[in-house]
Order: sequence, then C-alpha cells, then structure tokens
Amino acid sequence: MFGCRILVGVTRVYDLAMTHKLDADDFFIHRVQQHCAERGLNFFLIEPLWVEAFHDYVASGKIRARALLNMHSEHHQPGDIFHRLVWLAHERHAHVVDPPEVALAAFDKARLHSRLIAAGLNTPFTVVVPRERVDGLVLAPTDRAALGTPFVIKPAMGYGRRGVILDATSEADLKRSQAVWPDANYLLQRRIAARLLEGEPGYFRVFYVFGSAWCCWWNCFTDNYRLMTVAEEQQFGLAPLREIIQRIAALTGMKFFSSEIALTDAGEFVLIDYVNDQCHMLSQSASPQTGVPDELVEAVARRLVEGVHALIGHSR
Repeated sequence: MFGCRILVGVTRVYDLAMTHKLDADDFFIHRVQQHCAERGLNFFLIEPLWVEAFHDYVASGKIRARALLNMHSEHHQPGDIFHRLVWLAHERHAHVVDPPEVALAAFDKARLHSRLIAAGLNTPFTVVVPRERVDGLVLAPTDRAALGTPFVIKPAMGYGRRGVILDATSEADLKRSQAVWPDANYLLQRRIAARLLEGEPGYFRVFYVFGSAWCCWWNCFTDNYRLMTVAEEQQFGLAPLREIIQRIAALTGMKFFSSEIALTDAGEFVLIDYVNDQCHMLSQSASPQTGVPDELVEAVARRLVEGVHALIGHSR
C-alpha cells in the first residue's frame, strides 16, 4: 500500500478509501475490494497502521480520495485520528459516506429525538437530561409515571451498549451511566416490550444503503441475526419496517445506517435505537452467534460500491 512510490508533484488518487478498525473479520472488506475491482475502481483500506500517514498525505495534497467510506471514527472524540481524517477528507471535497455533519446530527440521539417526533415516527416516551442536570435531578411526577419501572438510560452519543442502563429505577441511576460514558446528554426512556411472533421477539434491525433496505430479525436477548423472508414479512404485516427506514433516511440524509425497531403488543412499530452509522459488518460465518448473515454482508458491500460509483461518476 504505502510501499508504492509517490512521485513529487503528483497526487495519488483513490476512487474509494475506507476507514476500518479491523474489529471484524475480513469478509466485508474483501467484498468491497472485489466489487471495486469489478467496476474498475481503485481502493485503499485505511486501517490503524496507516491512518496517521494517510491523514498526513491527504493534508499535504499527495493523496486524494474521491470517496471515503467511514467504517470507523469516534464522533464523541474530536481528537481521534479517524475522526480528524473524515473531516479532512470532507473538507477536501471527498464524497464521505456519510458526511460528518450529517452523521453527527443523526447519531446524536438527543438531537435526533425531537426531529423523529416531529416527523411522526414512534419512539419510547423519553426525557432528555443534560449533564448539568444529572446531579440532584428530580423528575416531574408525570414524567416519572410515564417512564415506568424499570426504565432505560442511554448516553446520547453512546454506542455498543456502553453506558446503557436497562434496569434503572430512579434518577440516581444516571450516575451509573455517566460513570461508564461521560456525555453531554442522556436519554431516559420507557422500556418497550416486543410482541412475540410464534415464539420469537418482534425485534428487528433494518439496514439502509443508498435507497435499498434489508430487514433482519434481531433477538435483543441473544444478539442473533436472521434475514427476514418475504413470506414472514407478509404473514406478520412487517412491511412498515421498510417505510420507517426510508422515512428516517429522508429525515436525516443518511446513506448508510441501521435502526432497531420493535413491534409491540399494541401493533405499533417503535424506534428503539434510532440511527447506527458505521455498521459493524462482522459476518455470521465468522461469528455464528452475533454476526450479520453473510448474504446480507455481501449485499451491503455491493450496494455501497454501486452507490459510491454513482457518486464519483458524476464528479470525475
């Protein structure tokens, strides 16, 4: 990769560069590389070993990426090298999937929550608590009753369940979340119970990629994924999942993300985890218990490259 010689005064241009922490198996990476090769796109994998050098080469003008697929950066850490690289690429007019200001606005649950409500999307009853109010917080009796017991606490910028409290019983539990994940805001939410559909929780993760959507059963107790069949979608009336994900995409402007959605006993589809960007594409063949079905990983990789090809095709 960086073993190639860069000529003085010549900018090396990559059609697609992808940030990646190498925290999953290589199946997704290989499929992205494969689909780039099939379309004649050159590709560079920005893994931790290369990120500092790649950042410096972009800053000096020796490297330019037409598109950057961001599979790893820390939104809550402005000093993170991947975070800085994504912003630099954006400032140098790369097509970033997704642009940092778009991704940040969607990823921040506290900022997005009111927009979802205004758009008519169902969310759990929620109280947003700024960190300045954590000490000594006393909820209004109506809010406390609406939250129920136990309730859920989430850091607004958290991910990977860090700082999530599923068994909160009082305002004091905010301290438990804050100790794990210091944040500007916290969401206190009513716990949502999913309807059982022939013994399986009606809990789903829906992936959105450049206008295409894939629905998975996602067992929130075991973390196990299973692709939804057309017959199941029709049998259980799950078509609204596709409408919901399209509405979220239109609202946020995101091109690649997933959302967690529960179907309740009342027949309502409720957004549980609003927007997950930088989707963790660990394959099921590598991790049968928690991995994403290989067929879906392949489809996502293909659609991402198709989408990127269309983006840069209009800007060559």
